[in-house]
Parts: sequence; structure tokens; C-alpha cells
Amino acid sequence: MQKILVTGANGFIGSYLIHHLHRLGFHVIASGRGITSHTGGAIIYEVLDFTKEEQVKSVFKQHEPAIVIHAGAMSKPDDCHLNKSQAYLINVEGTKLLLKYAVLYNSKFIFLSTDFVFDGRSGNYKEDDERAAVNYYGETKIISEDLVMNYEGPWSIVRTVLVYGIPILARQNLLTMVADHLLQGKSLKIFGDQVRTPTFVEDLVAAIIEIIKKNKQGIFHVSGKDVRTPYQMAMETAAFLELDQSLITEVEESDFDQPARRPLKTGFDISKAIRELDYEPTSFDEGLKKTLEKYKK
Repeated sequence: MQKILVTGANGFIGSYLIHHLHRLGFHVIASGRGITSHTGGAIIYEVLDFTKEEQVKSVFKQHEPAIVIHAGAMSKPDDCHLNKSQAYLINVEGTKLLLKYAVLYNSKFIFLSTDFVFDGRSGNYKEDDERAAVNYYGETKIISEDLVMNYEGPWSIVRTVLVYGIPILARQNLLTMVADHLLQGKSLKIFGDQVRTPTFVEDLVAAIIEIIKKNKQGIFHVSGKDVRTPYQMAMETAAFLELDQSLITEVEESDFDQPARRPLKTGFDISKAIRELDYEPTSFDEGLKKTLEKYKK
């Protein structure tokens, strides 16, 4: 079975990736900057700071991966805005280093990207729509996408939107964060002016696996079909768990002095993924139930 190197293995999406790939029999090399519980069986864990060339060189030399899934990133927009040099180092220079060594081993390179490469003026974006980020996080992802698109070997870019699901390694997402706050009787302010097509994490991982199985190349938009604002997601979480919806206050971006802007209206046209990857997204209602079932026990 093919060797697959996964960066960001301690993250929310990375955790799902390595476990699903392992179950399918792939030889998984999970990597991250810290210690992990991802060990055993065919999963090998490597401590890897992909901004350090000697570490990258060593991992590639030792494992010679056939595929690299680059899921690691500095992904919080405010952090990226406040620490631009660090964001550029991790998101751009790190990607550049991984590509440098991937080409030496003719590794297929799969890059995880975001709806934040778009300006949020129109929404329902297709793969070839013009990119224009409104924050520095999105800018670093655009630069990194360009690096990937110029890669000499086989490549794919997978853009996704507001991923949610059952956390692994205690990694929170919007639904579980809302549930935890409400269960503790804490109030929340949630944006109601940002439109998204939320993505169930298992759908995203399934699409990436199909890219591998079908040996697909190019850019793919992978998200849910259903349109929601974060506020609507929070209110539906409260309703499903029969918790106090009055603890949730709807706010707009203009109500806060955030370091980084967010695109107001994103969401994806996923027709290409449906056509080429046989992609079947979980409905938001079903994804919410799967994510929050444990809170009802």
C-alpha cells in the first residue's frame, strides 16, 4: 500500500485523515510539531516542523512518501494578521519546503486550502473563480496555492468551508464549542452576517481519499450543500440539545474590532466534486446530529 505523509496530524482534519487512511490499509506517516497519541499499527508518527529544512529532508529520506497531504497551517485569521512573519513562514515557506522535497521523490501533493481565498462578495464559488482574500491568512493560502499549481509533480488543491464534526484529541469546532458553552450556562455572541456552506469533516476526508483512489488532479471545492450562518448553526445546536437559545446573541462583524476581516459570503459550488469524486455531502441536519449525539447521552 502507498506511503502517505500527513502534516498537521494533531489538528482536527489531520486527525480524521490519518485514522481513515489507516483503516483503509495505507501506510500512514503522521506528522506534527508536538507529541501525539497517533501511534500503533501502520501509523508512524514523526515530530516535524515543516519550516525546518533538515527535519523535512530527514522525513522524506526515511519514508519516501508516494503522497503528501499538507493539512498543517497557521489557520486563525487574527493570529495570522498579528503575526504576519510567522504566518508567512508556516503557510508559505513551509509549503515551499515540502514541495521542494516532494518533487525529489515524485510524491503526489495534496494541499488543503480554504474559502478564505475569496473576497466573500458573491458566494457559491467555483474552482476557477477569481481569488481575492480580505485577510492575511487568505493571502498566504493564495500564495501557497500558486506554489502548488506550479509543482512539477502531480498535485491537487482541496478547498473547504467551516469544517465541523466530533472532535478527536479534544479539538473543538463551532458546534461543540457552542454546546459546551450552553451546557455551562455561558452566553455567546455569534456572527449572523457571514454565510457559509458548512462541511462535515468525514465528508471532507472521504473526498480526499477519493482523490487518492481515482488519482485525480487539479482544484476541488469540497463542502456541504446547505447554506448556514454561524448564528443559525449555533441556534440549531441549542434546539437539538434542548438548551437555552436566549444565551446566544446574533452579532455582525461591524460590532467587533477584530484584527482580521472575514469574507461575508462564501460557500461553494460542489458540482465538480459530485461529478468527478462521486461526492455525496451529508446534510447539515444529519451532520449536526452525528456531531452532537454524545451530548444527549
